[in-house]
Amino acid sequence: MYSYIKGRLEEIREDHVTIENNGIGYRIFMPERCITELPPRGEEVKIFTYLHVREDAMLLFGFASRDELELFRLLIGVSGIGPKGGLAILSVLSPDDLRFAVLSEDDKRIAKAPGIGKKTAQRLIIELKDKIDIAEEDLLGDVADHRMSEAATTARDEAIQALQALGYAKSDAYAVISKLSIAEEDDVETILKQALKELAFL
Repeated sequence: MYSYIKGRLEEIREDHVTIENNGIGYRIFMPERCITELPPRGEEVKIFTYLHVREDAMLLFGFASRDELELFRLLIGVSGIGPKGGLAILSVLSPDDLRFAVLSEDDKRIAKAPGIGKKTAQRLIIELKDKIDIAEEDLLGDVADHRMSEAATTARDEAIQALQALGYAKSDAYAVISKLSIAEEDDVETILKQALKELAFL
């Protein structure tokens, strides 16, 4: 019914905002992470929305991007995850973080969302792995460029394995390595030092 709502940000609460458009105030429930990234009250915003209809209420859920909205649709399609569960997951994980977690089967990271247990997280991974159109190369971005030499690619992969051996989740290892600018001459130790430096700021 509503693709998005564009209007003045009138109210900001912990789990929802109110957007005024043509004299009507729309209460929109949003992930906490999205709410913290909104501009100050009084500014104009554009929120992508999903209308959830149940017997006793019609609720609007909103997101900062169409990508988040599409992921939310996928999440609530998973058995055992409703709109609140979908919001909880997207409150603690950005879209890319969620993709990393699904790719690496990191159920512990997904289960950090309030109300999402390990079994539900595992079911989410099983049900979404074939629906989320991602590849390891896409997540690693320029780091996985096909022009990288075999030696550089091997060093990158060994650095990811080393981070896991140090206790970091596979999804975190992929995420931090994807941010690095890896030169052809970089060895595992060099890449690992860069990665650990980045992780220290997270």
